Amino acid sequence: MSTLARWARAEWGPLAAAVCGPLVRRRWRAVPLAVTAVCLTAALHFADGRTWGHRFVQGAGGVRAEDPLWAALLRTPLSLFVPALDLPVWGALVQLLVVFGIAELCLGRLRTLAIAYLATLAGTLYARLGIWLGPDSPLGLPASDARVVDTGPSAAVVGLAVFVAWRFRAYVTAGLVIAAMVAELALKENLAGKEHLAAIAAVLVLCAAGEVRQRRSRARAGSGSGAPPIQS
Repeated sequence: MSTLARWARAEWGPLAAAVCGPLVRRRWRAVPLAVTAVCLTAALHFADGRTWGHRFVQGAGGVRAEDPLWAALLRTPLSLFVPALDLPVWGALVQLLVVFGIAELCLGRLRTLAIAYLATLAGTLYARLGIWLGPDSPLGLPASDARVVDTGPSAAVVGLAVFVAWRFRAYVTAGLVIAAMVAELALKENLAGKEHLAAIAAVLVLCAAGEVRQRRSRARAGSGSGAPPIQS
């Protein structure tokens, strides 16, 4: 086995094993959440592009930093599935299907939704903080961004991708996703790019908390094993 093949097996082997088994046995029935997310996003995109549906979609799922916080929090769950009209919707649908599908198979539906919501909420709250800090701060945003609609499903997709990669020890993959988001922001500094990084930061905090909890659990299990302490 070549070095590249060994690296690929170490990087993606556990993740592929978790995904391929259920997907081969049940096919699309194994990922109902991902399929529903794609259909809902396509429907909302279609409605948002029509005069009769734009007001409803934006009123129910369009989040801006200028909105009252209570209204933004009520709209945030649906905002996961409202893609930006100025971006190719087919790319967003493919990302949703792949990333949500993998996460659903690896984490389960409820955890996938929870992490997707956490990532989206982190971006939403960051926008308010950034505007409060102002454009002179490295983490700040111009006041005009208060009227820009939040990033939509992309923050959830990025957050889930990083979490799943970290969870299955695919650290190079997680690093590449993060590097791609940093490069995107460097090439085009905008609200969406900074919200992606806020989503990643929130997910990394969650990953770090999980690592700490696991280490403490292993330490407690080791101390309670009944084995005599090692003497030098």
